[in-house]
Amino acid sequence: MSRTRRSLLAGVATGAVVGATGCLGGDSTASAAFDCEGVSAPEPDTTYRPAIGDPDAPIRIQVFEDFTCSHCATFATEELPTLRSGALDAEDVRYEHWDFPIPVDEEWAVPVASAARGVGARQGDEAFFDFAEAVYESIGSYSGEAVGAAAEAVGADPCVTLADLQAETYADVVAADRATGVDRGVSGTPTVVVGGESVVPTADAITTAIEARR
Repeated sequence: MSRTRRSLLAGVATGAVVGATGCLGGDSTASAAFDCEGVSAPEPDTTYRPAIGDPDAPIRIQVFEDFTCSHCATFATEELPTLRSGALDAEDVRYEHWDFPIPVDEEWAVPVASAARGVGARQGDEAFFDFAEAVYESIGSYSGEAVGAAAEAVGADPCVTLADLQAETYADVVAADRATGVDRGVSGTPTVVVGGESVVPTADAITTAIEARR
């Protein structure tokens, strides 16, 4: 898609506050301005759950993430690709993404989660996880340009993705995910739950947990 279709003013996020074993919140501000003339956010698909695997698979992995958490970025860019090329190929495993904005960065957490949900709802689960990995590369310096580029990289319309970002189209869905996490005792991100039990967020630990449930 031609870049002349949009004009983007980059907004740069300030540093995030992270905990020793995960992201535990903190104050951060960022700003962004972007304009895709004539493009508006579509109605959200509130039934969409980003996932890999059969909904009826007996082993379920639920991962609670904040798109502004650096530990989540490490998990998504370093650990999840290993799982996607190995353990998640099994027919008895289902992996689910759940949003849990702490938020580390109040300006970007829900907007980026909305952009990612929109990409997945329109392009499919593979595009969601590819987009998430791509956009996490810009954590700490999110901007409309970065989000649009991540959308382009996975074959999604960057203007529609930016419309989701700006309108926070999936804010209610993200909030519902977070409420579920709170009810389950989630307090930091990433939190990985395999078969109802928390697991260290590494590919090795998750693979071991999967094997233990077979």
